[in-house]
Amino acid sequence: MVKRAFELVRREESGLSKLETAGLIAFAISLLAMIPAVRDFGVNAIGTVFGQIDEDTGHVNDFSLAMRGIAITIGAVVVFMGSGWMVMWTNLGKRLAFLLAGAATFGWLVINGLLFVVYAPRGIRPANLEGLSALQMRLPAIAMTLASLVLFLMFTVALTRFEADADD
Repeated sequence: MVKRAFELVRREESGLSKLETAGLIAFAISLLAMIPAVRDFGVNAIGTVFGQIDEDTGHVNDFSLAMRGIAITIGAVVVFMGSGWMVMWTNLGKRLAFLLAGAATFGWLVINGLLFVVYAPRGIRPANLEGLSALQMRLPAIAMTLASLVLFLMFTVALTRFEADADD
């Protein structure tokens, strides 16, 4: 068991780690973005997906708007979860950092979901919306809260098992 652990450490120390490789790729992309021709190509490539205009109305079309929403959601998840995970990875290791980042994220989602269920929606009253009661308007938030609670509990159980295995 100890011999295998030393072999894993030695293997991980040889060459560049995944984190170092990702950092070098990000650094290379940032350097390439300083070249005007490369930057213009990137802007035009992004514009073909996110800048499509509907000829009839002159506004951004539905496909482009949906792609913007998907890109913003993916970017927000990567930045929100990834930045904390990467900082913890440098200090705690990738497994423990993953478990802590997951537990923190889903714990935050449980609290956020509870606040949304209790205090939302502001603005249009549920009575003004045809066929939706106050409970029906909160069903997506309740479902998100319950799913996040289950995932939070799974991450905390995994953390407990990880600590028990580390003590052995």
